[in-house]
Amino acid sequence: MSDKGLSDKIKGNVNKVKGEVKDQIGNATDNHSLQAEGKVDKAKGAVQEKIGQSKNKLSD
Repeated sequence: MSDKGLSDKIKGNVNKVKGEVKDQIGNATDNHSLQAEGKVDKAKGAVQEKIGQSKNKLSD
């Protein structure tokens, strides 16, 4: 049974939140490496979320 992209959407949101936390901590501590990791995680999460949305549309 297909989850219609739900797992991708959840993973995407988790990565976006994780990335935002890293980005903010990196900003607060002037850690540019951590900030960059956070931005990568947020971008990865956005892509995962779009994949989940696409799977949902395809299953309808």
